[in-house]
Amino acid sequence: MTQQVYSLSISARAVLNLHSLNNEGGEGNQIQTRMVDIVYTDSEGNPHQANVNAISGDTLKHIQAEHLHHLALAGNIDLCAACQRFDANRMSADPEFRKWLESKPTQVQVVDRLIANCVIDDLEGNLITEGGFSAPRKSVAEFGWAIGIPDAVVTDEYFHVKYVPDRRQRPEDKDEREGNLGQALFHRPASSGVYALVCNFEIARIGYNDISQTYVSGVDRLDRYKAMLKSILYTLIQMNGAMRTTQLPHLVDLDGVIAVSSGVVPAPTVSPLNKCFVSEIQKTSEILNSLQEEDVVRVSHFQNLSQFSELMGELIQDSSPYTIQVGT
Repeated sequence: MTQQVYSLSISARAVLNLHSLNNEGGEGNQIQTRMVDIVYTDSEGNPHQANVNAISGDTLKHIQAEHLHHLALAGNIDLCAACQRFDANRMSADPEFRKWLESKPTQVQVVDRLIANCVIDDLEGNLITEGGFSAPRKSVAEFGWAIGIPDAVVTDEYFHVKYVPDRRQRPEDKDEREGNLGQALFHRPASSGVYALVCNFEIARIGYNDISQTYVSGVDRLDRYKAMLKSILYTLIQMNGAMRTTQLPHLVDLDGVIAVSSGVVPAPTVSPLNKCFVSEIQKTSEILNSLQEEDVVRVSHFQNLSQFSELMGELIQDSSPYTIQVGT
C-alpha cells in the first residue's frame, strides 16, 4: 500500500570542506563570511555561547528552488511566465497576472491562481501585495540555517590577484591605460567543518489553499510531490551557490534522520547541535506513535549520502502526498 506523507523533516550533520556558500558580501577587497551567535549546552546541560559561521536558510532554499525549477521545465510541470525564467518575484512579475489583478479578485481567487498555475509559487510560497491588498501563499518548504558545530568549524582567508597578461606594453587608449595600472588584489574566505542542518516540508499542503481550506482543482499533486522530493535530494547532491567555479564544496560525510508522518502529526526535528539528536528524534516518534491508534511516524537513520539517496528514492517511488479532509 502506498504511504501517504503528511509531513517530512530532515535533521542531519554535514561535513563540508573549503566552501563559500556562506558569503555575506564584500567590503573593499575583502569578501566577508557570515557569522552567527548561538547558544548550546554541553553534556552536563550547561549553556555556552559561540560565534560560528553558517549558511543561511535563504541560501539553502534558493538551491532547492533552483533544482525544482529545472525539474519543472524538464517534466513539463506548471510554471507561470515569470518562474519559467526563474524570476525571484515569481508570479508577481508575470505581466498577465498583474493585468488580471486589476479586476480586483479576492484573496482566495489570487491564491487559487498562484497554486493552479505554478508549482514554484505553490511549493516555495509568495506574497502578493499588488492592488492594495495582501494575499499570502505560505511556503511548503521550510529551511533552517546550516549552523557550524562549535569547535568543529574553521574559516581561512586566501590571497588572490587578478592576472594582467603583459604590463610591459602601455596601451595607447587612456581608459584602457588607467584600468591597467596594477593588479587587483583581494581576499577570499573558505570554510570547513561540521554543519547542523534542519528542514521541514508540509507535504499535505501541496495544492492546498489555506484561506479557503480546500484543494485547488486541476493540480497534479503527485507530480509536484515527486518533483519536490527530487529537488530536496539534489540540494544535498549539488549545493549551488557562490564561488563554485573555483571553490566547489567538498561534501565529505552526511549523517542524520529522515522523519516522515503519515497522519496529522508533525514529523519531529531536533537540531544536530544536540549530540543525541538521532535518539531524541527516535524516542519522540515512539511517543507520538503511542498517542495514535496506529504508528504514523517513521524515522529512518542514514549514515552517508548514498543511504540518504536510497531512502529518498524509496519515498519518491512508493509514497504520495497526504490529503487533508476538507469541509463541504
